[in-house]
Amino acid sequence: MENEINKAVDALGIDYPVYWIDSGLHNYPDKLKEKLQQSIDQIKGSDYIIILFGLCGNALLGIGSKTSTLVIPKTDDCISMFLGGNKQRRKLEIDYKAYYLTRGWLTNENNIWDEYQHSIEKYGREKTRSLFQIMLKHYTHLVVIDTGAYNTGSFLKETKKIADELNLVQKVIPGDLGLLYRALEGKWDHDFALIEPGQVISMQNMGICEGADASFK
Repeated sequence: MENEINKAVDALGIDYPVYWIDSGLHNYPDKLKEKLQQSIDQIKGSDYIIILFGLCGNALLGIGSKTSTLVIPKTDDCISMFLGGNKQRRKLEIDYKAYYLTRGWLTNENNIWDEYQHSIEKYGREKTRSLFQIMLKHYTHLVVIDTGAYNTGSFLKETKKIADELNLVQKVIPGDLGLLYRALEGKWDHDFALIEPGQVISMQNMGICEGADASFK
C-alpha cells in the first residue's frame, strides 16, 4: 500500500509519522500479528494510532494498545480498502469472480506471478498451468485496480501477460481511495472501528459476528 498511502499523505499534507510493515508478512498471520503488536507497543505519546490494514488472515484479532486508541477501517482486506469499502467490492463480485492486482501486490516478492514462475522451475510449464487452472478455477478475471498512485502504462502490459498465461480476462477498474483519505483526515464514521486503550481488536468491534465467516455486515 506504500504508493497509495504516500499519495494520500502528500495530498493531505500529513506530517505525523508513518510506520511501514513488510507486506510479505501477510502470508504469515502469526508473524504479522507479532510485528504489529511490537510496532504499536513502541509508539509513545500518541492519542490515536491509525492501522491501515484489513482483517488480513485475522492477524489483527487480539491486538491492542495500553495508551492509544486504535483506528481501523472495517474492511476484510486491503483490496476492499482500494475499492472504497466492502460494499463496493461485493457489487463488483456480482458480475465476476476476480483475482485483484495493484502494482504494490505485483512488486511484493510473495505474489501469484512469482509463485507461478517458481512452480515452472520445479514442475515444468505444462504441469504448472494445470495446477494453477485448478487453483484459479473459480476465477474468471484478473482485475487491475488503477489507484491513480502511479502510471499504469508498462504495468498493464505486464498484467496482460499474466492474465493470458493464467487464462483470465484482464479488466482495469478505477480505484477509490476515499476510505484511506478519511482514515488519515480523522473522519472516522461507522466505516471505522475505534479500539479504546486497554481493549483488543475482536470480531465484534470489526463488525463481524462470532461464528460467521470473514464477510462483513
